[in-house]
Amino acid sequence: MYSYLDHLECTGCGAIHSHAQVIKTCPECGKVLLARYDLPRLRRDVDRGDVERRPATMWRFSELLPVLDPGNVLSLGEGGTPLLRAPSLGRALGVDNLYVKDEGLNPTGTFKARGLSAAVSRARELGVTRLIDTPGGNVAGAISAYAAKGGLEVSVFTPGDALEVNVTEARALGARVTIVDGTAADAKRLGAEAAEREGMFHIATLQEPYRAEGKKTMGLEIAMQLGWRFPDTIVYPTGGGTGVVGMWKGFYELMELGWVQGPLPKIIAVQPEGCHPIVKAFHDGSDACEPWPDPTSIARGIRVSYPSAGYLVLRAIRDTGGTAIAVSDDEIRVAMKELALAEGLLACPEGAATLAGLKRLLADGILDSRETIVLLNTGSGYKYLDLLSG
Repeated sequence: MYSYLDHLECTGCGAIHSHAQVIKTCPECGKVLLARYDLPRLRRDVDRGDVERRPATMWRFSELLPVLDPGNVLSLGEGGTPLLRAPSLGRALGVDNLYVKDEGLNPTGTFKARGLSAAVSRARELGVTRLIDTPGGNVAGAISAYAAKGGLEVSVFTPGDALEVNVTEARALGARVTIVDGTAADAKRLGAEAAEREGMFHIATLQEPYRAEGKKTMGLEIAMQLGWRFPDTIVYPTGGGTGVVGMWKGFYELMELGWVQGPLPKIIAVQPEGCHPIVKAFHDGSDACEPWPDPTSIARGIRVSYPSAGYLVLRAIRDTGGTAIAVSDDEIRVAMKELALAEGLLACPEGAATLAGLKRLLADGILDSRETIVLLNTGSGYKYLDLLSG
């Protein structure tokens, strides 16, 4: 058997739903659904050594991914990205074991490829032929690429300040792109209305169960690349929070399988000062996020004014003993240049935000320099060369 997918579970009311249906959020309470697997049987059937010997894509973890028939997998080689030791930065910061997980080497240049490979593959397996999404950045290229690979129709609604590279990328890959005269929230609203009107499946962040499954493979890979152990800390640029939720979920799966021992790595969410609803909610002691007014930042991928699944992101941060921190655009620009000069890594602004956050956390004594720390660079800096000029 390829996948050990068993059912879907609501993160709100706990209701169990069949995975053999096209579904978004819980029909009973509207909260996020998570994919659950038959882990006891998987533990009996599969050894982690088998996984290591497979081709180095995220689909090496096929038993923990939601596509039942391997013939339905839409892959462009996503996953298998390097976990790079960062010795020069480590010495400068006084950190003994510093790593960068470089997601910029994914198809379309960002970690979005993981989530969309899983979500579009599963949607196609369930008979979906028409997709719609409302990205403000790199999702546009990723969903368009996998829709093209699967022969699916896709429409993208994106805000007026979207990067030209994202719009060009999506159109070149066959998407019908609508540029909305307004904010990301306006694009999301108009896209949702169009999905309802035209009968298209809206594959939005944490509004269907399977993008998080692709994103969780970042965490599975980190553990495998460290010799089947967890790092002490993962510093993650957080917008909608799919990656946080996915990795957190994946860590528990690894422990239940007996492939990795605890404790869980601390998850630290980094957001920009111009838009940090999760950081505010975390430090306010709240269980949910409030919409952020007038969001601004050069790190567009984490400029999410209202993460609808913020309650899950906050739960993951607190459960792992992590924290949340906001950094300025100036700090992000400096960090982009530091990563380039010290480690030869052209990081996206969102990825550089993790270095800016780490510097603050070390200065404030929140992290121990003896820890094994992983920074997530979520995309290639080649799409943002203008931020490195001057």
